[in-house]
Amino acid sequence: MDLILTVLGIVAPVAALALTGFVWVRLGFEYRLEFVTRLSMTLAVPCLIFTALMKTRLDPQALATVSLAALAGYAGLTAAFWGITRVMRLETRTYLAPLIFGNTGNLGLPLALFAFGEAGLGYAVVIFAVMVILSFTFGIWLVAGGGSVLRALREPATAGTLLGALFLWQGWQTPLWLTRSLDMVGQLAIPLMLITLGVAMARLTPGRLGRGVWLAGLRVAICIGVAIAVGWAFGLEPVAFAVMIVQLSTPVAVTSYMLAEKYGADADAVAGLVIVSTLISIVSLPLTLAFLI
Repeated sequence: MDLILTVLGIVAPVAALALTGFVWVRLGFEYRLEFVTRLSMTLAVPCLIFTALMKTRLDPQALATVSLAALAGYAGLTAAFWGITRVMRLETRTYLAPLIFGNTGNLGLPLALFAFGEAGLGYAVVIFAVMVILSFTFGIWLVAGGGSVLRALREPATAGTLLGALFLWQGWQTPLWLTRSLDMVGQLAIPLMLITLGVAMARLTPGRLGRGVWLAGLRVAICIGVAIAVGWAFGLEPVAFAVMIVQLSTPVAVTSYMLAEKYGADADAVAGLVIVSTLISIVSLPLTLAFLI
């Protein structure tokens, strides 16, 4: 019973904020998704990443190991899902990027924070940063053939990551007044991302849910398997190991739908995958956390 209450205490705030966004839209209230997304990804998330890295007390060597492990994890997911799309004759441009990149920002960061504290958030931020760089280069290339390293470097989240890593490496700290200001802005990120997730889910039109069900279920098993293999291979310490599993097994990111819509892939199919994988995560993530805790 204690374990169930602990897991519910971790998942409930995440679900409550996402539900807030969902209900808000269903009640007919205005929510400027483009503005809030831009505010979050341009200002709040970079501040969160920068301050989390700057203030982390984790061993820099451990963070470097987690970064390499995250790269290996995404390489493993790419190989596995590329094989599945080829065998099942699925359109690579539509399905491969959504299967690889999970919702490590909206769901992964708050889950890591609530479950494993500041240490967990530090590791989660590193994995999220790796995902951001890969998704804005390799991910866009998969969807439209238009990804580039320069695009990734122009992303504020990437800049926050590189700057935070520099401060961590050098042991620098910003002045107290600036740190507090950045903290306040960064604290906007998690609630904004979760509410926006609920809003985006309320506005999506599901397509071909039948295919999405088995793909989403298969995806959870593969992601957990790859995360465990990577954790063992790199000898990650327990918290880093647990965060790696949580981050790689988060459901398909809503941004995958936005990219599919923007670059002319099958957006309805991706929408169905987002919805089904998110619904499955309501069960899979608490079970995963219960095992890890």
